[in-house]
Amino acid sequence: MSEHTVAAYDKELGQLGRNIAEMGGLAEKMISDAMDALLAMDVELARAVVATDQRLDALQRQVEELAILTIARRQPMAVDLREIVAAIRVSGDLERVGDLAKNIAKRTLKLAMEPRIPRAAIGLKHMGETAQLQLKNVLDAYASRDIDKAKEVWERDAELDAMEDSVFRDLLTYMMEDPRNISFCTHLLFCSKNLERAGDHATNIAETVYYLVTGQSLPIDRPKGGSSLTTTAN
Repeated sequence: MSEHTVAAYDKELGQLGRNIAEMGGLAEKMISDAMDALLAMDVELARAVVATDQRLDALQRQVEELAILTIARRQPMAVDLREIVAAIRVSGDLERVGDLAKNIAKRTLKLAMEPRIPRAAIGLKHMGETAQLQLKNVLDAYASRDIDKAKEVWERDAELDAMEDSVFRDLLTYMMEDPRNISFCTHLLFCSKNLERAGDHATNIAETVYYLVTGQSLPIDRPKGGSSLTTTAN
């Protein structure tokens, strides 16, 4: 390729990277704000999370459009093609993380009408912190192309699964103690599931990082809850 073509190609890849970085920052903030809103029953913050999702969606469309145009123009091969495919995959996972944060925020808007956080909120708070850490670590791994850090995120997926099981048991007990808690706790169960799914998307990104760097895939079967990995939680 000519110097001009190489420079244009590098510029396109750079723009993809900047878009992914912005998406990652937004997704991290949405999860953090959604959990803060839930635990504090902060309606205004919850509404802000819902509104932010539109920006994340727009960025994801930009990544896809630029990636497709770059493939059509440059016809990249090998690692260059993996770079573009990885950007498409990561943007899709980050967009879904935003959707999950938005779902938590929407639950908060419903729960705020009868604000009473049960004991299980401690477990939810821990889940939220773990999901945020997983997302931060995997975005760092993507930015630095660090497969060891990516594998660490992949291996710790079981932790959120175990936490979700614990929150489920706590909420079930709370519902059995007083049937008036059933509706409220059901909303919290959905919040717990959203956090667990956010962790799954972080794990997806870890798999993409590994593929991007090595050209190979991690094993299909992820670590399961109840393994020794669950003992490494912070």
